[in-house]
Amino acid sequence: MNIQAASLPARDLAERVEEILDDLRDEYTQPHEAPWIIGFSGGKDSTLLAQLVFEMLLALPPRARIRPVHVVANDTLVESPIIAQHLETVLARIERSVAALRIPVTVAKTVPELQQTFWVNLIGRGYPSPSRMFRWCTDRMKIAPTSKYVREQVDSAGKVVMLLGVRSAESAQRAVSVFRYRNAGERLSPHNSLNGCFIYKPIVDLDTDEVWQILLQSSPPWGGSHRDLVTIYRNAAGGECPLVTDKDEAPSCGTKSSRFGCWTCTVVEKDRSAEAFVDAGHENLEPLLEMRDWLKALREDNSKRSARRRDGSLNFVGEGRLIPGPFTLQARREILDRLLATQEEVGFELISPDEIEAIQSLWMADALNLERTR
Repeated sequence: MNIQAASLPARDLAERVEEILDDLRDEYTQPHEAPWIIGFSGGKDSTLLAQLVFEMLLALPPRARIRPVHVVANDTLVESPIIAQHLETVLARIERSVAALRIPVTVAKTVPELQQTFWVNLIGRGYPSPSRMFRWCTDRMKIAPTSKYVREQVDSAGKVVMLLGVRSAESAQRAVSVFRYRNAGERLSPHNSLNGCFIYKPIVDLDTDEVWQILLQSSPPWGGSHRDLVTIYRNAAGGECPLVTDKDEAPSCGTKSSRFGCWTCTVVEKDRSAEAFVDAGHENLEPLLEMRDWLKALREDNSKRSARRRDGSLNFVGEGRLIPGPFTLQARREILDRLLATQEEVGFELISPDEIEAIQSLWMADALNLERTR
């Protein structure tokens, strides 16, 4: 990842930043009360977006800062520990700064419901580790929790504007998505599945070098610096998995490009971002990388999978080829044992006591059901 921004005409970039700020100001001061929701992943794009929104707010007189702004992050509970710590630090700084800056900002973090966490689904229900063909994780762990938050704000205010730090230059897939959401040149586009939510993409036309140049030449209004962010990108050799609220955005997870996100991600063939972190000196993460690779291999071992799906059906494709179902109870116990051993090795929590309790309840129900069908 090249984070040394190319030498760009300072005046031209400054003018473009001012245009973005003007656009933000114009939308913020529109005669309606719809709150803003900033999708915040802690990566470079969402960080720049949040910074520009803060700068716009601070340039307004206090009496004009009336529209609520929510900075919303998503924690899948299996985030890369380095990214999770960075996100926690930045969110805490933002939250501490709000009162002193006199801006109407609320910080929130969404998490999956207990019955929908990664480990409850994989170890409790036996879902095979996610793949391109069966990527069950994104909807349950990312889309559903954040969509719930958005719906709550819509129910309260009648309408919300969601600001996303996505850029058309980021990838061909993203460019297609951005073009689809541009509604005949209008600034706001209706969300594909969340009624009352409108999408706003203020930095869509910036390229990567421009994003880094702006960040490297400025300090965040909430305090601190962007040095930790720069270090993360340099060490990870990748990009962030952004906050998503729509399945059409789901390809941001598990793409072939190197992205940092869930340490358990088995959608990618190799977790090059985690490997880069280890190579950069974070040897304490190596047990997580080893477990991730083991989970991926376990998924391909049919002896660890039940023949029948959880609803009791058999799944055939092609000329009678059986697609195996969930992990067997024995395999699930094996996964939990290894996870707990890995947790002890790394020295921080990978699975909560509540998740273990939910898993054991699911095991008991599955064992009883197995007895009844014999």
